[in-house]
Amino acid sequence: QVHLVESGGGQAQAGGSLRLSCAASGNIFRVNTMGWYRQAPGKQRELVATITNSGITNHADSVKGRFTISRDNAKNTVYLQMNSLKPEDTAVYYCNAAVTLAIYGDRDLWGQGTQVTVSS
Repeated sequence: QVHLVESGGGQAQAGGSLRLSCAASGNIFRVNTMGWYRQAPGKQRELVATITNSGITNHADSVKGRFTISRDNAKNTVYLQMNSLKPEDTAVYYCNAAVTLAIYGDRDLWGQGTQVTVSS
């Protein structure tokens, strides 16, 4: 069984910082692209940032210069450092990972989601 476990959400004031972590575990042969998405109440889920297993990153325009995605391949873990938080960053943040399993091929995994709330 494979899954993603997220941690690090919570509350912050505008201008503050939070760091999210997401670890992939299970019978995984390789973790490919990992990313973070978010969904605010009444809105569709949107991309926040992605990172390939070679370290190429992509950040949404709304978070560029404030959020930084990174990963530790040895730990199959992806991070999202969120600085200069704004109230509009309030959402449930979901980790995503494209993995190649040892036996069953490619899968697209999602974490359980972690709430980030930013107050003004």
